[in-house]
Amino acid sequence: MRRRDFIARLAGVAGWSSKAPAQSGSRRYRVGMLDTSPRALNSNFGALEQALRERGYIESQNLTFEYRSPGGQNESFAELARELVRLDVDVIVTRGTPAALAAKAATSTIPIVFNTGGDPVKFGLVASLNQPGGNVTGVASLGKVLVAKRFELFREAVPKADAIAFLVNPNNAVAELDTSDAQAAAAALGQKLIVLRAGSEGEIETALATAVQERAGGLLQQLDPFLQSRRDQLVALSARHRLPAVYERRDFVVVGGLMSYGTSLRDALRLVGVYTGRVLKGDKPAELPVQQPTKFELVINLKAAKALGIEIPPSLLARADEVIE
Repeated sequence: MRRRDFIARLAGVAGWSSKAPAQSGSRRYRVGMLDTSPRALNSNFGALEQALRERGYIESQNLTFEYRSPGGQNESFAELARELVRLDVDVIVTRGTPAALAAKAATSTIPIVFNTGGDPVKFGLVASLNQPGGNVTGVASLGKVLVAKRFELFREAVPKADAIAFLVNPNNAVAELDTSDAQAAAAALGQKLIVLRAGSEGEIETALATAVQERAGGLLQQLDPFLQSRRDQLVALSARHRLPAVYERRDFVVVGGLMSYGTSLRDALRLVGVYTGRVLKGDKPAELPVQQPTKFELVINLKAAKALGIEIPPSLLARADEVIE
């Protein structure tokens, strides 16, 4: 082999090595997880882990999770995101719109894969669903559609309710947008909407008491980390005030709530895991279209319905994915 051919070949190998992603088993990767709840309380986290395992990324072998959660306080997301950036993780995975916004504000270079219930275009996370652009992509359930569906389900379960309360956390960065979606959903059904705001445990007590005073026939709430962290309090107060409630997550119904409708969190996190694996292998977020979950869950608690004096229509029960008796 001639000397210049040998040098050219070496140059080609060097150029390829600097651009090609490392194989999953060649080094340890670090995935930053910015979540709305601690890992121990995220019962669906295993779906993300399984998706990564199927792509060759296994915790304690070639993968480390840097898991961070603010414990329900939205204002903490920004510092936690900056902490993950300082750790120089390979990718940041986020759950919830506030977490995704915090991660995007913290870095424009580290890839971000989100799972959010809001519209990522409206919230400024991506340029478009098909062509995200930048360093951000993920899975979005487009919460506006789900909010409208929850209002429809409530109307079907409690047809005589003229007004419904909507609980929102004013400290949430997208509180006004979520409130606007709820107002549009209520207006489409000809229902009066009573907007309640609560950013602390004490304010939740006051808000639900106000709902009763305003003669609300039921309750829906914003998909918010703080409100999710107060699950038991919200379910107990709704029962005490005899307020039928439609939640976004199954676990609210398991502990005594009336009904929930939302995306399958397990399915959504599986999709997030698939995208995270692709990013670790070298795919660019800008070229990965935002996905939408395809599995939705309707869960009804008949014991809660009986306590509230509500008879769930057979047609609604027939559509439920799970009925708790």
